Formats: sequence, structure tokens, C-alpha cells
Amino acid sequence: MVHCEHLRYLEPPRGSRPSRDLTFKFYTDGKLVIIDNDTGNTMSPRELSGGSYDFYVRQRIRLIKRNLAEKIMKYA
Repeated sequence: MVHCEHLRYLEPPRGSRPSRDLTFKFYTDGKLVIIDNDTGNTMSPRELSGGSYDFYVRQRIRLIKRNLAEKIMKYA
């Protein structure tokens, strides 16, 4: 069964770039959906920069570590 974890990131404005309001949907099968809440459009990780990219990378690493820990517990 595939589970989904929704996380919201509010990126503060930087210089001339406006703030971003993003929703990240991380699925247990590895799928990722990033939604720009201002426009409703989906984005790819390549379109992220600054704080939003850092947030994405940290969450991806956290989920990978959790997945590995669950597998170690299951098969140990």
C-alpha cells in the first residue's frame, strides 16, 4: 500500500523574487509531487532553488533514512 506525506513550505521573498507557497507530496513508492499553491501548477525538483530546494533535499534524505530503518527492523 502506498502512503503519502504532505508537507508545506513557505519560502520567504529574496531580493526581487517573490515568496513561494509549495506543497510537497512524498509517496512511499518514491514518487514526488510538488504543487505551487499560488498557481496550482505542479513543479519538478529542477525548478526549485534556495530554501525550497534545501527543504526538498532534507525531506528526501529523512524519508530515505526512515525507509532504511524500517527495512532493517523488518529483516533483522
